[in-house]
Amino acid sequence: VANADQMMVVVALADPPPRTGLVDRALIAAYTGGLRPILCLTKTDLAPAEPFAEQFADLDLTVVTAGRDQPLEPVHQLLDGHTTVLLGHSGVGKSTLVNRLVPQADRATGDVSGVGKGRHTSTQSVALPLAAGGWVIDTPGLRSFGLAHIAPDDVVTAFSDLAAAVADCPRGCGHLGPPADPECALDALEGAPARRVAAARRLLTVLHQQRASPTGGETDRMRDQ
Repeated sequence: VANADQMMVVVALADPPPRTGLVDRALIAAYTGGLRPILCLTKTDLAPAEPFAEQFADLDLTVVTAGRDQPLEPVHQLLDGHTTVLLGHSGVGKSTLVNRLVPQADRATGDVSGVGKGRHTSTQSVALPLAAGGWVIDTPGLRSFGLAHIAPDDVVTAFSDLAAAVADCPRGCGHLGPPADPECALDALEGAPARRVAAARRLLTVLHQQRASPTGGETDRMRDQ
């Protein structure tokens, strides 16, 4: 989305159950596209946020909760003055969140059906102005990510503390580590940087799987694994 500087991924903590697949793919797109990623967790009355949020603890990811009865000041602090793309699966409460952020938006909402797809959900992207300045770009419940153009180096160099290390990697290194990349320089890192490597490699694994798919990652429909 032109002029966007942030991407907020909206994930429900239950109904539908949260999965990491969408978040991982969104992070790849955000990091390599120069967008600040934000994880917004909804339906906090149904499950605690910490177990899911902890899976992304070693990444540059801001996490905020937006339960139905929670105040939205923390969310506004992140969005006001920015242009933020909102995305998420159908039924996670994204349109409900948008209606709270922009009351005049009147975005369509619906319950989750038995097959896990929202009914009466939004079908078109729309830019909505925030009262304090900035915009939210509300996207449909399903979006496609084209990841085929993204190289492993694009992901790793998005992390400033890892970018220098990969300069010592052999040409063509995918940075996955052994056995695929036995000479990857990231394996020499220890302590906190090593944990960052593990987190980054999870994203690299997702990227590798998408690039190896029959579609080449061009028409991924956000299938969670």
